[in-house]
Amino acid sequence: MNKAISEKLFPRLDESLLTHMPPFSKLAKPQIRTILDHATSRRYDTGVAIFDEGAEADRFYMLLDGYVRVVRITATGEQVTALHIPAGQLLGIAKALGRDTYPATAMTATEALVLSWPTHLWDSFVANYDGFATQTYKTVGNRVGEMNNRIVEMATQQVEQRVATALLRLINQTGRKVDIGIEIDFPITRQDLSELTATTLHTVSRLLSRWEKQGMVQSKRKRITVTDPHALVVLTDV
Repeated sequence: MNKAISEKLFPRLDESLLTHMPPFSKLAKPQIRTILDHATSRRYDTGVAIFDEGAEADRFYMLLDGYVRVVRITATGEQVTALHIPAGQLLGIAKALGRDTYPATAMTATEALVLSWPTHLWDSFVANYDGFATQTYKTVGNRVGEMNNRIVEMATQQVEQRVATALLRLINQTGRKVDIGIEIDFPITRQDLSELTATTLHTVSRLLSRWEKQGMVQSKRKRITVTDPHALVVLTDV
């Protein structure tokens, strides 16, 4: 898959890029300087793979800006969106899972600015940088927890509840306040939403059309805005 990228955007990245991000927030500026001096920076266009499922995990990444979709390929070759990752998080951390290949594909949902380091530096980051290991394994735990919650939702919730739950999760993780409500802050299609909820495109389209008539959501041009979050909460509690 072709990648539209620009390498080494800045001659010298500033330490302030990482000081507020949890894996590095406990570090002194000289430590962050060392980390950045080992990093490669790249800007990716929308809809390209940062890394591919099954490829050798030769680098690990920090998403500085943008959103990433984590995509799995099924045995029948279908693409399924597993979760979304916002800016400020590590990704491609196969080493934390005891793997030497990437377990999924990371696809940009928007333009993205990404730092990366060679995987051979992972052990020294864990050993030498306070908070890096703790935050990394917390990230892994949160993502496993989210996937487990989705498995429970698919087993126990009706389709309408699953779609409502997915929208609430997305505005909680990535929502941006606008005049009419809370907008999911990256382009998301009805197909994306159907993959997240293990249902059909037709069903998602029917639900969103109905909810739009009821004043609960607004959906247009790959943008979904929740205009009545409480109404969706009520649906999930049915």
